[in-house]
Amino acid sequence: MGDISNTVAAEKPGVERIDSPVKQDAEVVPEDQRASYLIFASKDEAWRANETKKLLRKVDIRLLPMLIAMYLLNFLDRNNLSQARLGTLEEDLGMTGTDFNLATSILFIGYLIMQLPSNLLLTRVRPSLYLGLVMAAWGVISASQAATHSFGGLLATRLLLGIVEAPFFPGAIMLMSSWYTRAELGHRIAWFYSGSSLANMFGGLISAGVLSNLEGAHGISGWRWLFIIEGVITVGVSLLAAFVLPNFPTNSKWLSDEERHFAQWRLVDDAKEADSLTSVSLLAGLKLSFSDYRLYLFILIQHVSILSQTFQYFFPSIVATLKYGSIETLLLTVPVWFATFLISLLVTWTSGKTGDRSIHIMCLMLVALVGNVIAFASRSTGARFFAMFLMPMGAVSAYQIVLAWVANSFIRPLVKRSASIAVCNLIGNASNIYGSYMYPKTDGPQYVPGGAANAGVCFLLVVLAFVMRLVHVRENRKLEAKERGEIRDGTERVEGFRYIL
Repeated sequence: MGDISNTVAAEKPGVERIDSPVKQDAEVVPEDQRASYLIFASKDEAWRANETKKLLRKVDIRLLPMLIAMYLLNFLDRNNLSQARLGTLEEDLGMTGTDFNLATSILFIGYLIMQLPSNLLLTRVRPSLYLGLVMAAWGVISASQAATHSFGGLLATRLLLGIVEAPFFPGAIMLMSSWYTRAELGHRIAWFYSGSSLANMFGGLISAGVLSNLEGAHGISGWRWLFIIEGVITVGVSLLAAFVLPNFPTNSKWLSDEERHFAQWRLVDDAKEADSLTSVSLLAGLKLSFSDYRLYLFILIQHVSILSQTFQYFFPSIVATLKYGSIETLLLTVPVWFATFLISLLVTWTSGKTGDRSIHIMCLMLVALVGNVIAFASRSTGARFFAMFLMPMGAVSAYQIVLAWVANSFIRPLVKRSASIAVCNLIGNASNIYGSYMYPKTDGPQYVPGGAANAGVCFLLVVLAFVMRLVHVRENRKLEAKERGEIRDGTERVEGFRYIL
């Protein structure tokens, strides 16, 4: 085992640098944690593996089920417009032409406004309370869509829904990255993001039941009941979330002092730097984020990855081109999303085990590319239904790995990671604003322009993932040369750290 340096960092009194088990310098460690870190560093691998297993069991139970449920409802409340469309939504609100596309895209204008400020604020407040409150807000606004009687009213509520939903997704990713190491994070993000697949799956089931059984109940249209029911469920779960969700390792009272210190030490040992909540100001964190040239490539990767998934907001309409009834169409989406859920778990598990991101993304996007080509080129019902499995299985699964790759690649400090995740998610989701116009109703039933464009987007992501792999290979070579003393480039990464390919 490596020894912990007893040299006090001159620039920060009361803190010390530590050596990891492979003799690598780390960022500063607070004085009150020094004794615990010494003990953890001196333990053998078997002890640490056992303690990690016990800690992760507690964290997983406390964090993952709640985040999955929250994201399921987040995506359900955002995407239920596509199911309501199969009811009398457009007829009741007098919507024509591309009105539905506008109602879909306007949500993301509000979504973009709050991304960055919210994620920076999250580093200064209790995540459990903050995320619980914004969840209650989006549940109320989602339910209020049922009260709209004009297209303008729908647009207003959709804009507000985007604003209050914005803090959740990047906030959840940032919170998970504060508990899990890089090897552990990818598979956990897959479980978290499975909420979108489950939302699409259960959304189809719920919508089929509501539209078929509650249409006209108490004089209320079925699509209005859909918004009311799903919004009320969201508000109920939000009350639980505020009490169940953990905060950061440094201030989680449900763990003992030793467990909190061990949770922090694991991340220090993984990243070779301490994850301090306040060591860097918000402005300094922003500057660190924007000065890293890799951020701009990751922004493009996440933007293109999200663009490749815009078919999700029209998926019931796309499946409807198979010429089944509205209820049958909603039910047909269920097996597609269940298969996507299973594939996502599998590929993110292999990604974490192999320590690979880029090759997984490239292979999955080629699967999505094939699905898009078959969907717009074939007129066979069987072939097109098969293609509708390939599209989300490739694009949605790849996106989960993209999310882990971004969080893994901007390790410390916390504010830089938070800003990087928010910026990538912010600009990435901008693709939904124009991507929602890729599938206008007039292009049905083949949706050739949208399918062809999406196939091109899938190929572009393959190229970008390969380029990012080359960038990280080059950066890792620089780190190796720096450790050998061959170069001095002023970078802050410390000995032993390597970027994930």
